[in-house]
This record gives sequence, structure tokens and C-alpha cells, in this order.
Amino acid sequence: MTALSVNVNKIAVLRNSRGGAEPSVARAALCAIQAGAQGITVHPRPDQRHITPGDVDTLAQLCRQQGVEYNIEGNPFAPAHGDYPGLMALIERSRPTQATLVPDSDAQLTSDHGFDLVRDGGQLRPYLEQLREWGVRISIFMDAGTADLEIAKSLGVDRIEIYTGPFAEAFAEGDAGVALALCRQTAMQAQALGIGVNAGHDLSQANLAAFLAAVPNVLEVSIGHALVGEALYAGLDSTIRAYLAICRT
Repeated sequence: MTALSVNVNKIAVLRNSRGGAEPSVARAALCAIQAGAQGITVHPRPDQRHITPGDVDTLAQLCRQQGVEYNIEGNPFAPAHGDYPGLMALIERSRPTQATLVPDSDAQLTSDHGFDLVRDGGQLRPYLEQLREWGVRISIFMDAGTADLEIAKSLGVDRIEIYTGPFAEAFAEGDAGVALALCRQTAMQAQALGIGVNAGHDLSQANLAAFLAAVPNVLEVSIGHALVGEALYAGLDSTIRAYLAICRT
């Protein structure tokens, strides 16, 4: 069964749009866990547009108490900025189950491409060594069809997360065959090298079943934007359970 990690960034967006503490990120995460989600994902950014360092700490404690995985995404190269201490500092103090490294810039609205390890592999290496010392599982965000999996293997990453945005866009347009084939090829190549495979970005109830049917042995999907949007109509508990049903098929 593919594990579901619920990204709670959008709950924080709603809270921050008004100020104060509601809706509660921690309460939403607990609701997801009680509905059966196997993990919680956050992607703190230097501008704190959604998840704050305080949220990172609160959710770390919650996930430990509830016995679920905690996944922190972000760019290790981004420096500290104001109250944001930097991704590695957040990881050091919260010790998540997994760190998913993503090459996004401060100006990006959302993640939209994977790492180029030919260019960035050498710079990443000391960060990966530090994560291993902390006992944090390492995942790297990568494009479907990447030619850099051998480099990922040499860097000692535990998993890759396949960027599924292009697949979701093709699916919505009614012709996902090529995009799915690239995802499948990348997953199988990674698995042959002993690298686990996660997936995420723009996955939804509409396209998740097709993705999991085509791409073998996906260990975890991280879903937030579509899930929170769907939960506005169906409720968070029901929406989580619907995703879990898809992950079990």
C-alpha cells in the first residue's frame, strides 16, 4: 500500500490570510492522522507565506506523539531570513522522519521542477551527509525522465520524489500516456538502483488511481492543495479516507 502524507501548507495559508490561530494547522494535522493518514508534510519557506518555524516544531511533537511520519520539504541552499532560521536548522531541531530537498527559489509560487544533479550534486553532498548524521531519511525532488539517477545513487539518497505536475496537467487535458510512461520509467530505474520512490504535486482524487496503477511500488504520495480544496466540500475526514481508499487499490 502507498502511504499518504498530508501536506498542511494550505491550512496555514488560510490562517495567515486572517491572522490569529484559526484554522489550526495542528488540529487539521491531527484530524488527518485520526482519519488514517500515515504522515504529515510541510514545506516551510523563508517568507513564511504559510508554515512558520513554530508550526514546524508543533507538528514535530504531534507526529512523534501520534507515531506517524513527518516530512519536511524545502531548499537547503536557502539562507536564514528574519525569523526563518533556514531549512537545515529547522530539520536539526525537529528531526523529521524524512527531508525532501526541493530546488525552489523564494520567488516561486510553488515547486515546479526537480534537481539538476549534474549541476547541484556536489553542492548538495555536505547537506546530505549532515542529514544522514541526524538519522533523517533523504528524498530528492526529481523530474520524470531525469538522467541523473546514477548521480542520486552515488550521493546516497534514500528516495526520490517524482514531480507529478506534468502528469497531472496532461491527465487534465485527456492524454497522460507519455507523462505516465516517463514516471513509470523513472520509478523503475530508481528502484533498480535501490532507491525508493515517492511522488507528489497536483495529485488529486481524479488522477491518483491512474498514476498508482501505472507507476509500480510508489512508497508515499504527498498531497495538499487538491486535498484541502476537496475537503472544503466533503470534509477533511471524509476526504482523507477517500484518498486512503485509492492508495489501497
